[in-house]
Amino acid sequence: MPLSQDTLRFIREHRRDDVRSLALQARRYPSVDMPAAITQISGWQIAKEKIPAWAENEHILYPAHLSLEQCSSQATAQYKAEIITNLLHTEQEHPAQNSTPTSAGTFTDLTGGFGIDCAYLSSRFGHATYVERQETLCQIAAHNFPVLGLNHISVCHADSVRHLQEMEPVDCIFIDPARRDGHGGKTVAIGDCEPDIAALEELLLRKARHVLVKLSPMLDLTLALNDLKHVREAHIVSVGNECKELLLLLGQGEGVPADNIPIHCVNFTGVPAPQALVFTRRQEKERACPYTPQLKSYLYEPNASVLKAGAFRSLSSLYKVEKLHPNSHLYTSGHFLPDFPGRKFQITSSCGFGKKEVKEMLAAEKKANLTVRNFPATVAELRKRLKLAEGGGTYLFATTLADEKKVLIRCQATG
Repeated sequence: MPLSQDTLRFIREHRRDDVRSLALQARRYPSVDMPAAITQISGWQIAKEKIPAWAENEHILYPAHLSLEQCSSQATAQYKAEIITNLLHTEQEHPAQNSTPTSAGTFTDLTGGFGIDCAYLSSRFGHATYVERQETLCQIAAHNFPVLGLNHISVCHADSVRHLQEMEPVDCIFIDPARRDGHGGKTVAIGDCEPDIAALEELLLRKARHVLVKLSPMLDLTLALNDLKHVREAHIVSVGNECKELLLLLGQGEGVPADNIPIHCVNFTGVPAPQALVFTRRQEKERACPYTPQLKSYLYEPNASVLKAGAFRSLSSLYKVEKLHPNSHLYTSGHFLPDFPGRKFQITSSCGFGKKEVKEMLAAEKKANLTVRNFPATVAELRKRLKLAEGGGTYLFATTLADEKKVLIRCQATG
């Protein structure tokens, strides 16, 4: 793992350069380990956007591209740490028998990877163990943790399941099963990931009071709650309105009925406070959801986490908005709701799909951002029909109202 001074100097001087161009110049720098330099420069460029706090530390070593692609972002790693912090605070306020104080607590990350989750989660505990079966990643973690001041983390090169079977019980375990098969293809279902969390659930909870599981954002939440019997909380985490992680918090004792499990929908948008909504499946079934054939002043589109969770009736109940149609997943209100968890627009006009009315409404438009919801045409088909380029400050929604009328809604983003 050690890099020569020439290689380190090259990395510092060229870390903002295009790595493809640098690779072609290897002969000009015979004293530089160019493959290693390219890996570090490319890693830093990814980390600058994904893990900015680590990118500020020039002593961090980066792994190959795939490990960086699969690792959590800084925002999602911090969010996981908040889940555990809130859990520990609750336990301190209502201590259970034989519970361990936070300052002396123990934590194990069974699937360490690049170590971003382990770094943030371990800060809540007195001692932590990072477990990883790839030796190179272990070497990188053993270098990076002390550089980050995380001297309480022990690095263990081992298979996660074998380590789990042999380890002493701890307060908390984190596990992020590999979502790729033997051919490198992506997998989604719990049983297709490695290791299989459903098969290990009872063992995990014999080894820890709490287990935080990271799963594919593509996994159906209902299937996940059916596969695992000890879920206490579910968290659907998006960044920039792109669903990134499905997190399940498991706990010892009798399981919570699936309909009563709190489902947290979180979307990080770049501002300090993320968009957030919490509901249960029972609440979703019981809450009223009024539909309207009439558009009001504002239009709302739920964020990716809310859409994935299916909190459609809960949105109407909690934010006092009316849904356009059972299948449209768009909402309207007469007054502006700045805290609505999603995109927010002021409606400037709307029309049906007669040629004359569409032409009149879009007479001044050369381009627009087009979204289709519950409408019998794709974005590409409708864009061609409307003869509009993509972009600009106008937003168009093609959708269906509660009376089954097809409409085109013209909006401006707000809030």
